[in-house]
Amino acid sequence: MSNISNETKRVAGQIVCRGIRGATTVEENSAEAILSATRELLYIIVRANELDQEDVASAMFTTTKDLDATYPALAARQLGWYDAALLCGNEMHVPGTLSRCIRILVHWNTKKAPGEIVHVYLRRAKGLRPDRTELPPIPYEEIEAAINFTGLNTDSNKWLSPKTE
Repeated sequence: MSNISNETKRVAGQIVCRGIRGATTVEENSAEAILSATRELLYIIVRANELDQEDVASAMFTTTKDLDATYPALAARQLGWYDAALLCGNEMHVPGTLSRCIRILVHWNTKKAPGEIVHVYLRRAKGLRPDRTELPPIPYEEIEAAINFTGLNTDSNKWLSPKTE
């Protein structure tokens, strides 16, 4: 039996499919609240992990049963995720759990090791994973542009970067 970890055995530079998890909450069941919060969450996931649009295989979005005003995957399309497979569903209902919650699982082709991936939990969803509250610094103006769906460049070469004139 070898003491070499699976990560060490992996060939350097090999691309593998990894998952990035994230969650956030909204204050109301409205399309704008759901889309705004989902755009914010996706933008932070992209920036924190240096995600490249071409490397996203798929993403799964779930909402608690109290959110049904729109599909959260629409926020990904608004941010330029045109080629990734997207799926929405309801989170399993467990009495007494967090309400008005949007969860995301992004399947991403990357060379990064599991420990290098930044999972993002915002607002009341921070309580779901208190061990995952540290995020790299991202200028608020960039996050605000993603939330408001303004000022973003959706050119595939500058995916989710602020527009420059």
